[in-house]
Amino acid sequence: MTLIAVICTGNICRSPMAEHMIRAAAEEAGLFEVFVTSAATTGWEVGNPIDPRALAILRELGLDAEDHVARQFEVVEFNNVDLVLALDTEHYMTLRHMAPTAHDRAKVRMIRAFDPKVAHHGVEAQGIYDPWYGEMSDFETVRDLISAAIPGIIDYVREIHENPRRHQSPPGEDNDQD
Repeated sequence: MTLIAVICTGNICRSPMAEHMIRAAAEEAGLFEVFVTSAATTGWEVGNPIDPRALAILRELGLDAEDHVARQFEVVEFNNVDLVLALDTEHYMTLRHMAPTAHDRAKVRMIRAFDPKVAHHGVEAQGIYDPWYGEMSDFETVRDLISAAIPGIIDYVREIHENPRRHQSPPGEDNDQD
């Protein structure tokens, strides 16, 4: 089993979109032992539903997130997750500082580190901005940026399944630095 946690600020826009999109891609790829969850770095939106614009995007993709309830990521979750995907640089830094061990810090990756267009760039160039303040087109952009990273995430998960003792870092990311 592989557990992926996708993290953003409030867990009502970007991370639930990525959660459902990655889960669907894993199922489509026949990776049925992959479980995807999402959470927030803050408690600002805990208990709230997914943003209606994010829900509309997912529905267009044939995905249902109607039952989504925002929650906050907790340090103890590092014990169970294999991969923690940060949606923006602030989340990345927060999660790496939260991680209790170097092994846990190495689990934290930028979601776009798996996008070949930006994988070779540093963390600072791999963020997905918060669409909450924007229009529907901003949510469409988020969808597209997440979509571009999904094939790399699926390949990485396959690598984990095929070589469980060797977890490779995606290109463009140095997991030994904060």
